[in-house]
Amino acid sequence: MVHDLIIAAVVVVVGGGGTAALVPYFRGRRSPPPGQERHPTEGGDASSSGGVGTLERPEDPGAGTGTLAPPEVGARPEAPPGGAPPGAGAPPAEGVPPGIVVPPDLVPVPGGVIEKPPPSAGRMARLRSRLARSQSAFGTVLLNLISSGKLDEAAWEEMEDTLITADMGVGPARQLVEQLQTEVKVVGTNDPAEVRKLLRADLIGMLGPDMDRTLHIARHGDRPSVILVVGVNGTGKTTACGKLARALIGDGRTVVLGAADTFRAAAADQLQTWGDRVGAEVVRSDREGADPASVAFEAVNEGIARGVDTVIVDTAGRLHTKAGLMDELGKIKRVIEKHGTVDEVLLVLDATTGQNGLRQATIFAEAVDITGIILTKLDGTAKGGIIVSVQRELGVPVKLVGLGEGPDDLAFFDPEVFVDAILAG
Repeated sequence: MVHDLIIAAVVVVVGGGGTAALVPYFRGRRSPPPGQERHPTEGGDASSSGGVGTLERPEDPGAGTGTLAPPEVGARPEAPPGGAPPGAGAPPAEGVPPGIVVPPDLVPVPGGVIEKPPPSAGRMARLRSRLARSQSAFGTVLLNLISSGKLDEAAWEEMEDTLITADMGVGPARQLVEQLQTEVKVVGTNDPAEVRKLLRADLIGMLGPDMDRTLHIARHGDRPSVILVVGVNGTGKTTACGKLARALIGDGRTVVLGAADTFRAAAADQLQTWGDRVGAEVVRSDREGADPASVAFEAVNEGIARGVDTVIVDTAGRLHTKAGLMDELGKIKRVIEKHGTVDEVLLVLDATTGQNGLRQATIFAEAVDITGIILTKLDGTAKGGIIVSVQRELGVPVKLVGLGEGPDDLAFFDPEVFVDAILAG
């Protein structure tokens, strides 16, 4: 039975001077055992953010207001009589910096059941219609030019202008149009269906179908894989971390999230909410402005202690023009590498920023070795050509794309599905 929430104020007199503090007490939740008290979190008490940051350890599976994740969604196995399962409940490593909050053994979701996300396979195909609508301005012009049956010089120029407008870049756009123009002459046809097939093949070729888009998330012996997520403020970086955690947990993997964006308290709270929904542990600082590298280091420590598959580290949004912040990003990577290699450095780019996003990508690549791109907000733009230009500039693939605002709208990028969505008109 779920008890009503009753808040009682306990007045604590400090030093006899009459100073009082109000300590909220939540009926229906058991107090943690000595030594397992809830750590303070950024942003005040849990009630200020809907329970974000409330970390409690119930004495039995039915205690408290949350429901523990079942084993099939990546939760730890139930402890056998007389001891905890291997890798679970291990204390944090000695020397944890003050202010770093390491979660307790089990995290019930305040006020709800832990969700079971769907698997990541086939997401992009399921979201194809949404992608087609967003790219309509791009694809419709191309299809109208082809279906006219009159591919004269003006039509080819308009096609090139359309591709440039879609942020493909002048060089790649010209290359594609010249290649298609040559193929049409060789085949000797203006038949719209034939030209469309040629255009489809050329577009797929421009997107690099042979690029390795594998996301390296497998454990390395006794340590997890580590994914560092970087990007400029406003690109959807923290949201991308949460959605990626959902996708991995939906595939049966276990995840620890590191809230190394310590300059914005809301970022840690946001990441905590994502973690709570799917039962992923979140390591964060209780002090705004704490050392991001320390948080990242302890997140990896926690991932090792708990035996999880993947650690995802969210970093502060950086203005790519500020050298000091970019140097700090390099420091975070170097500190994490004291545990071993960083398996992925994913740069989050906003598809609506166009060529400015390409300049951002170039600067970030100079600070850290980017291994892949997460392109967000692709559902609301006709600027999909940025995929071609950013891949060419950096030599790294777009690995994931954001195709909506829903929690499961992050998908692994598939060039063929993308092109078919563009040409769906």
